[in-house]
Amino acid sequence: QVQLVDSGGGLVQAGGSLRLSCAASGRTSRSTSMGWFRQAPGKEREFVSAIRWSDGTTMYADSVKGRFTISGDNAKNTVYLQMNSLKPEDTAVYYCAGGRYSTATPDDYTYWGQGTQVTVSS
Repeated sequence: QVQLVDSGGGLVQAGGSLRLSCAASGRTSRSTSMGWFRQAPGKEREFVSAIRWSDGTTMYADSVKGRFTISGDNAKNTVYLQMNSLKPEDTAVYYCAGGRYSTATPDDYTYWGQGTQVTVSS
C-alpha cells in the first residue's frame, strides 16, 4: 500500500500563491505517477496536474496552465504543486493521487490523500 498525506492549503487573496505538498510513504514503487485533483462544492472532481516519476513528464489542465507548476523530489517521495496567480474559481479541496499512469482520469489513480482546502478570496 501507499499512503499519501497532502498539506499546504489555506486562505489566500486573489493573485496570491500557495504551495501544496504530498508526501508518499509505504510501497512507493507502486505509484509511478502522481497527480493533483480538486473538487469544489457541488462539482465533480477535476484534474489539475500530473507528473511521471521516471522522466519528469508533466501535464496540466488548461485552466491552470501558466499559473501552476508540479514538481517532485524523489529522495523525499514528495510532490509539490506551486500555485500562483490564484483566482476565486481555484477554490476547492485539493487531493493528491498516486497511480501507475500519468493521466487526467481520477479512476486511473489508486491511492489518494485526504485532501487540503484551498480558498481564494476576491
